[in-house]
Amino acid sequence: MRVATLNVAVIGLGLIGGSVLRALAVHGHRVSGYDADPATRATARTAAAQAPKDARWHVTGSIADAVRDADLAIVAVPLPAVGTVFDELASLGYVGVVTDVTSVKGPVRDLAADRLRTGGQALATFIGGHPMAGRETSGFTAADPRLFNGCAWVLCLGEDGAHLRDWVDLAALVTGLGARVVPATADEHDAATAAISHVPHLVAAAVAALISSDPLAGTLGAGSFRDGTRVAASRPELTAAMCGGNAPAVGRALDAVLADLAAARAALDGSDPIGALTPWLTPGHTARVNWPPEPGESADLPARADVLLRLGRVGGWIESVSDDRKTVRAVRPA
Repeated sequence: MRVATLNVAVIGLGLIGGSVLRALAVHGHRVSGYDADPATRATARTAAAQAPKDARWHVTGSIADAVRDADLAIVAVPLPAVGTVFDELASLGYVGVVTDVTSVKGPVRDLAADRLRTGGQALATFIGGHPMAGRETSGFTAADPRLFNGCAWVLCLGEDGAHLRDWVDLAALVTGLGARVVPATADEHDAATAAISHVPHLVAAAVAALISSDPLAGTLGAGSFRDGTRVAASRPELTAAMCGGNAPAVGRALDAVLADLAAARAALDGSDPIGALTPWLTPGHTARVNWPPEPGESADLPARADVLLRLGRVGGWIESVSDDRKTVRAVRPA
């Protein structure tokens, strides 16, 4: 996969898949896209015809056509459909590199180990991925090639450093799209995203539902309601797949949030609720005003699994990869 211009197949052309497709085309890669929905394929074909000639993509009528000459296949379908796509890639004998953009990594890792094989032998190399970018809108019409500019994009890496060469190549591709690559194991990713993405979706849905029985509250809703419930506008089936697919980690994170909220609830029943709530609110206030982390020192690090995983664990990221793929330009938070 170590070439400047890649042949890439994107399977699934929703918001994230469509944005990946468009971003790759803008950056000069040869891209084929496929979506199971004929209407989505038609929309993507029309958009391709209207795109600048040097940033067009090709939409195929099957997964087989999309991956025929692909060095890399990017699976951008909801979690319940991932296994079916992996089965088809295996039946086609696809032996390139496969990555995904699913918001849960452990279950996808396990599906890849089970499905991307034939006759007991592994076929494609799988590297789990998750761009931390999105909107409450969905579908190809919402796709934006600039969606990943500056975003954190997790690429999963095992402690054993398996497939490190392909991992570094994929990191070079992703940073070339303007994203920051964050190395992490699948389990580390799932624990972190349960806290900062999946549980917030559940909390937002619960708060948003309050206005359904209170028209006055709906009329009075302003900034705090809008900002706190934005992700509740996401399609319920997508949020359910995301949270349900990461159920153990989401359960632990949700238990922690519920315990904190129970403490706030108890404070309201005390003799001095204002005085009791102030220290309860302070840790969250401090964390939020110091987010996002400011970039600190940067350094060239060797492209070794242990070094890369340590970088991710301290909240660092990769902003570029050297041409010889032996080092990465890494940034630690200030």
